[in-house]
Amino acid sequence: MAGVELATEQMLRSEIGRTDRNRRQIRGWLVVVLFTLFALVLVGGATRLTESGLSITEWKPIHGVIPPLTAAEWEEEFQLYQRIPQYQQINKGMTVGEFKTIFWWEWAHRLLARTIGVIFAVPLAFFWFTGRVERRLRWPLLGILALGGFQGFIGWWMVSSGLVERTDVSQYRLATHLVIACLIFAACMWIQRGLCPHSGDAAPTDRSRKMAAIIAIMSLFQIYLGALVAGLDAGFSYNTWPLMDGALIPSDLFLQHPWWINVFENPKTVQFIHRIGAYVLFALALMHVIASVKAAPQSTHARRAVLLFVLVCIQAVIGITTLLLQVPVGWGVLHQGGALVVLGFAMAHWRGFIGEYPKPTAIELRS
Repeated sequence: MAGVELATEQMLRSEIGRTDRNRRQIRGWLVVVLFTLFALVLVGGATRLTESGLSITEWKPIHGVIPPLTAAEWEEEFQLYQRIPQYQQINKGMTVGEFKTIFWWEWAHRLLARTIGVIFAVPLAFFWFTGRVERRLRWPLLGILALGGFQGFIGWWMVSSGLVERTDVSQYRLATHLVIACLIFAACMWIQRGLCPHSGDAAPTDRSRKMAAIIAIMSLFQIYLGALVAGLDAGFSYNTWPLMDGALIPSDLFLQHPWWINVFENPKTVQFIHRIGAYVLFALALMHVIASVKAAPQSTHARRAVLLFVLVCIQAVIGITTLLLQVPVGWGVLHQGGALVVLGFAMAHWRGFIGEYPKPTAIELRS
């Protein structure tokens, strides 16, 4: 009997050791995925701010990897762009050289998106078929892969909204595109963090875990509001702070009818709501850090709460500066990147209250 128990114990230790190695490999892979996703969102922001997103007017998932290589191919691509309203109403008279500038931003954005598909799918297949992916992670990782594929369709759906009647893309579709990208980023962060060892510290208060979840969800919602601002070019007006149009609460927020359409289509209202969202996020992070430090100042959770609050403050400063400077490309991209950093850390902080994925037990090994 003792021999059986010893053998089972040795088997369990061996399995745990193998699980630890596999988890380190998968964590490393997900870090690469997260870094590439972060780069994709930054390039996407630059593409939006330089108004380059409509420069490629056809969806060629495979052939589109290769850019124009000859003068004739560049001329053909330019002629396709000349057919759409953005060229005819805004960029009429643009040279081929000027067209190349906006083309390369959009091409780089699409290339990065395709690259992420490879970076995610190929290692996942390798880890899966070599038995490195734990059963509990298979469906979540497949779900992320499927969502990534769907995001490719959403990207073209967004671009197509600006090819016929509009000179830019729909703010609704832009917001959908960005939010899905952030959901993929958040899901990868959640799994990556769940594969990391945790301190085991108790939550500072009974509400700490719930507050961490609320902050993470609010961070994502604030990104959605920011996407509406970007889609309406709302950041290029009312470039004062803390007052907006000379008041804390500006007038004419609900001029359009029905009233609720202002929330999505009135640039003034959309920017005001985005500001309110920032204040709410700041207040939530402040309450969370005060409660955490007061209850358990030395805990890992409290230290993370402090860092999260610092990140929210930095993002607020970047946002205000971006607004006051009337959204230069560099500051606009920095603001979008900062939003993703806050979201990623908020997700990691929330996951920290749940702990590491459980490792195999002797009972699981016998089954």
